[in-house]
Order: sequence, then structure tokens, then C-alpha cells
Amino acid sequence: MSQPSKPSSNLSKDLLPILWPADSTAIDPVCGMSVNPATARASTQYKGQALYFCCPSCLQKFEADPERYLSQQANHGQAPLSTQYSVLSTGHTEAVTSPATSPLTSSGATQRSPLSSTEYTCPMHPEVVSEQPGSCPKCGMALEPRTVTLEEGPNAELLDMSRRFWVGVALSVLLVLLHMGQMFLVLQPHFLAGAWVGWVELFLATPVVFWSGWPFFRRAWESLVNRSANMFTLIATGVGAAYFFSLFGLFAGERIPAGFRSARGGAELYFETAAVITILVLLGQVLELRARGQTSAALRMLLGLSPKTARIVRPDGREEDIPLELVHAGDRLRIRPGEKDPVDGVVIEGRSSVDESMISGEPMPVEKEPGSKVIGGTVNATGSLIMRAEHVGSETLLANIVRLVGEAQRSRAPVQRVADQVSRYFMPAVILVSLLTFVAWSLWGTEPRLANGLVCAIAVLIIACPCALGLATPMAVMVGTGKGAQSGVLIRNAEALESFHKVDTLLVDKTGTLTEGKPRLTAVEPAQDFAKEELLWLAASLERGSEHPLASAIVAGAEAQGVQSLAAVQNFQSVTGKGVLGEIEGRKVVLGRAALLAEHGINLEPLATEAERLQGEGQTVMFMAVDGRPAGILGVADPVRPSAREAIRLLHAEQLRVIMVSGDNTSAARAVGRAVGIDEVIAEVLPDQKRAVVKDLQDKGRFVAMAGDGINDAPALAQANVGIAMGTGTDVAMETAAIVLVKGDLQGLVRARRLSRATMRTIYQNLFLAFIYNVLSIPLAALGILHPIAASAAMSLSSLSVVGNSLRLRRKTL
Repeated sequence: MSQPSKPSSNLSKDLLPILWPADSTAIDPVCGMSVNPATARASTQYKGQALYFCCPSCLQKFEADPERYLSQQANHGQAPLSTQYSVLSTGHTEAVTSPATSPLTSSGATQRSPLSSTEYTCPMHPEVVSEQPGSCPKCGMALEPRTVTLEEGPNAELLDMSRRFWVGVALSVLLVLLHMGQMFLVLQPHFLAGAWVGWVELFLATPVVFWSGWPFFRRAWESLVNRSANMFTLIATGVGAAYFFSLFGLFAGERIPAGFRSARGGAELYFETAAVITILVLLGQVLELRARGQTSAALRMLLGLSPKTARIVRPDGREEDIPLELVHAGDRLRIRPGEKDPVDGVVIEGRSSVDESMISGEPMPVEKEPGSKVIGGTVNATGSLIMRAEHVGSETLLANIVRLVGEAQRSRAPVQRVADQVSRYFMPAVILVSLLTFVAWSLWGTEPRLANGLVCAIAVLIIACPCALGLATPMAVMVGTGKGAQSGVLIRNAEALESFHKVDTLLVDKTGTLTEGKPRLTAVEPAQDFAKEELLWLAASLERGSEHPLASAIVAGAEAQGVQSLAAVQNFQSVTGKGVLGEIEGRKVVLGRAALLAEHGINLEPLATEAERLQGEGQTVMFMAVDGRPAGILGVADPVRPSAREAIRLLHAEQLRVIMVSGDNTSAARAVGRAVGIDEVIAEVLPDQKRAVVKDLQDKGRFVAMAGDGINDAPALAQANVGIAMGTGTDVAMETAAIVLVKGDLQGLVRARRLSRATMRTIYQNLFLAFIYNVLSIPLAALGILHPIAASAAMSLSSLSVVGNSLRLRRKTL
């Protein structure tokens, strides 16, 4: 197996799990952790390659949907299936892709640019992939672009169907008027009773059936070739039966059994039935294609956020507008008031507020200053900014959101298996019911029994279209994931969208999830005989040589309080996990945890009371000693996110039990928990212990979601029923999670929960509509209550009802 490309290390690169073998270690394709093959807790063989996993849970997830975790390597074809398609193995099904794709092995397949792909896929069978528009060889539905583009252009399938429809309508109107004239012969001129009328009907019906309806016959033939009966198999059979029976009756009417003859003694002709069924099915296809086109409206709106041009600042200071595609990483760009940020980057000059609601779902503008990140497509408010471009083209966050959502839309929700199981046996059952209907009418029906039996059998074939059943889940998933992208909730696969509404327990990390993840200096308490300014100056001077986040917080806090001219440090020493020490202008300074100062024989009793107070408030306390005497304490805290308490309240309203799982000390964790209203706090846990907490809750029958943002959260995210990553977190967390909150705010979880519930409600409604339609309509058709023409109209309306119901999700308020 050829080696795939190494994954990137930032959010706007690939977020999907990627298999990356290296030396003697392997990468768990589910959670991304390094695994030693010799000690791996689980392993499997897939497509001839050994894969290793950190735990049995990851193996279980992989076996449930292998292609989800290897999709970056197996998106393109293998052996040919026919002249138009080739098969791509997916373990449980056969994926179909065009032969124009390079015949690479699944592990060596290359990936096209996410915004320039010209591949097409089937909404009901996402494993079907073709490089040309056309129809699915399994279900016969029109293929859709695999990736949405802003300039969709005219839909060739829709234009072709519309042209065939209108030509067929013109001929069918004449045909119906002529046939009605025969039916009401008493009120019509005598010449309509002539045998020539049948020949005129043949002349009018033939182009309708064989030109307007040609796509149906072609797709029916493909279904037979691929041994996959579908709706077009039934339609072509019904229309063909009506047409060819009428043709035989016209040419050899005297040979027609008496049971097929009308009250006037002649053979019944059904040319108008064949033509009108064709037109009504075409009308349904036209309306359905238009409606299905609206399911990608959310992604097209996201793509439309990017401006067409950018204002570049040249090295000599000149400014000019250039096309967006000419912007490169490192270019300096000016964003004037009211303009959209052209690409992802960082502010290097200016201050302003930026509206990020179209990507994050948060209505409040975000303040930007030098060093702040900006996202392409967001809108600058009043100030002027100069930014440095970092990610352009297909590497921007916006482009990756569109790509990932597009992939999620093509994934299959577990509830889809219900429809798949029904559809597997549905088509043979329909054909059997149709034959039994004809036999029953032939034996016990009213005269003309055979003619009535034929009409009823055709009606059963036409009305029993399984299209609505197949569309029930994919349409809702497509609209739901698009709606989520607009609201700052990136759904990585349909399984997560379905599962999240079942979650009853939510585990959240503290740092970076409930808090901002950026420690700040919050307290400076000097001991007797020491001044606050002196204590802060000594601490900042000493910590300037450390790279620890707490050290950065102390230095930044000192600068904010006006401390300048920090001193040089001699004999600097950093003690891992305990603190730092050194000499400043001949004075020996020790700063860190109580254990470090105790090792140096320093009595901290004078500082104990104040230290306990700060720890009770959730601050991390560091003690300082100068020349062997206690000098004071410094408190550093990670501020709670302003929206965290409201988010927890809303999650409680969603019937979720919220538990904080943190590696921080118990006092700090409990303080944050009290501040935001957490139900339970589990503190001082290691990364593997977080996974154990998730496993323990699952063993107790809880359906668990885990939200986190760090590398230490990845095992727990992989273990959880639903893993949720903050968009501001590390790549490994986001690669492991099934849901990504682009803004990194817990209120996005509330929107995700509501979206999951609304989508599942829509799916159940769609399945009900599809099932009840078939349960009621087939008996009506078999009993002769529904004429084939009415059946064809009802069949088209069933698919439209499912698509229309799914589109209602676009108006859902999250």
C-alpha cells in the first residue's frame, strides 16, 4: 500500500482522521493516537493492510464505518463495472465511480481540490461517483455535484427533463382531448368513432413515450444490467405494458381475448394512459430536481461570503485591487470598513470589530487588534485593518467547512438502514403484487376483467415507487448539515447528527472549553516588608526565561501594570512541575509551588491563609521567596468564558446532565464548576483517566458526549458516543471528534442539540410519509380505485412531499 500524505497541523487543513504509519509506530485511524503495533490493544486487517488501535472502542467504531476513517485515501476507483462506471469497495456495499479516475489503490488515491471537483454522486447512494452528470446505476436518480460551487450554472438534467416535459405536454393534450372525445361519443361528431382514431393516438403517443420518456427506459435498462431494480424499472414496465398492449390491439385486435375488449367490442387502447403517466412522472422529476437543488443553498451561501477581489498592499506602500485567486500566503491585505475579509490571516495593523456570525453563528461582533486571527468571508465593521494572508484558496476555513459538510451530506445515518432493508425486498414484492392483482381481476373482476386487471396491475407498478423511501433520510441530512454549517456547528458525519439527540450525559473539559484557555495574572499579594511593585518586578524578571503558560501570564500581567526594565537573571533553573529559581541583582529568588519552596526550607505559614482564599476562588497559586524569606504569592486564573453559564443553563433545559472532567486541581475545578452551574466535577484526572470516566458512564447505561479542545482530550473524544471538539482547539481533538464547534463556544452545543432533534424529527416524518404512502396506495391501486394516471401523479407527489418537508429545516431557528 502506498503511503498517504502526512496530515497538516492547523484547523484550515484536513480535519479528517488520516492513517500515517511511521517507523515502528502506527496511527490509530479513529483517534489519531500513536500506537506501537507490538502492544496495540486492538488490530484488524482491512483491504490487505494491518491497522492498529489504541483501544477496542476505536476498533469497534472503525469496523462500523471503515470508509469514514479512510475516506481521504479511498475516494477514487478500482476495477470497472461497466463502460460508464467502476467499482470502489466499501466493505459492505459497492461504490461506483467513473473509469476516468486514475486506477489507484485505495491507499494511494490522490485528492482533488475541494472547490474544483467535477465529480457527481447519488443522494441515495453516496458510494456512487461519476465524473460526468447522469443517473445512478442503482436507483436511477439524477446524480448531483459531489461538492457545491458558487457558480452552479444550469442543471443539465433539469433542462433536459423540462424540454422533454413540455414537448410531451403539447402532444399529450391533443391525445387526451381525442380520447375524451371517444369516451363521450354521444356528444361528439360521428367521425370520432372511426378506426383511424387509434392510429392518430399511436402517432401522438409514440414520441411522448419513446422520446419524452426515453430517460426512464434507459435507466430501467441500466437497472437490469446492474441487477438493481428501482423506481424506473416499475415505471418503464407500467408504461411499456400500456403502450405495447395498445399497439398489439391496434394491429391485431381480433386476436385479443374477449376479456380485454371494451363494451363496444373493440380492443381497449391505453395510448393516452402511457403518455400521461410519462408526462406526470416527468413533471415530478422536474419539480424534484428543482427542490433538491435547494438543499445545497446553505453551502452556496457560505461560498458566496468570499469577496471576488482583495486589496493588496505592495512593499512600496501602493495599494491595488486584485482577483482573490491571485492572493498568496504572506501577502499584506487591507480590509476597509464594511468590506469582507478576503482570506484567513492575522491582523498586523489597526483595530476594528468583525462580524463572524455567518460562520460562527454568534451575533456579537468580535474585537480585532494586532495579532488577532481573521477568517475569510467575515465582515469588517468600522475600523481599517491590514492583515497578513496565511491560508488562501482551498486552505481557508470557509473552504474546508464547505468540503467537510459536503462529505457529511453524503454519509449515511444509521436510521437509513431501515429504508435500505425495506427497499431490498420492496421491488420484488411490488412486482409479485402486480402479477397477483392481474390474476385476481382476471378470475373475479368485473367485465372486461382482463382489461381492468391490466389497468390495475399497471397502477400498482406505477404507484409503488420506492423513491420517497430512499430520499427520506439523505434529504434531511443534507439540509440539516448545511443548516449546522450556517450556525457554526460543523457536523462531520450523519451518524453524529442522528446520535446527538440521544445523549443524556455531557462531559466537558475545563481549560479552553468552559474557560478561555489563556491564563491571566489575577492577584499579587506581597508579604510583610515587600512592596507589590517589587514582588511583581522580581517575578516577571525571573519568569521571562520560562516558556510555561503561567510564566507568560505573569510577564504579560506585569507589563499590563506598567512594570518595565526587567532585570537579568543569573543561575536560572526550571524545576519541572514545581517552578523556577535564580539570582536577580544578587538576591536569590524562588517562585513556584509550595513543594519547591519547602525543599528550600522556606516557611510558608504566613502566606497560608491568603493562599487558601485564592485557591478557593479557583486561582492557581504560586509562592515566592527572596533570600530564604517568604515574599508573597501570585494568583493566576483561566477566566471563565462569558457565555459558559448561560450555555450550561440551556443544556440543562435540553435534559442533559453536565459533568466537568479536568486535569486541574480540585479547588480550581470546583470553583469553575460553581461559577457556571456544573452538575458534577471530576478533577485531577490524567488523559487516559478521562477515557475511563467516559467508559464507566457508558457501562452504567449512559449515552455520553464529550466536549474538549486538547490533545489530552482525544482518547475520551474517541471513546464517547459523540465526540465534540472546539474549533479553537488542537487538530488531533478536531480530527477525533464527530462535531466541531467552529466558534469554540459551548452555546454551539445547544444549537447542535436542537439541530439533531429537528433533523431526526424530519427524518421520522419523512419515513412515515413514505411508508404510509405505500401502505395505503398499493391496495387502492390493486382494487382499481386509483387509475394509473392518478397513481403516477401520486407517486411524484410522494417524493416531493419528502423533499419539501426536508427543506423546512432551513427555516428552523437554532
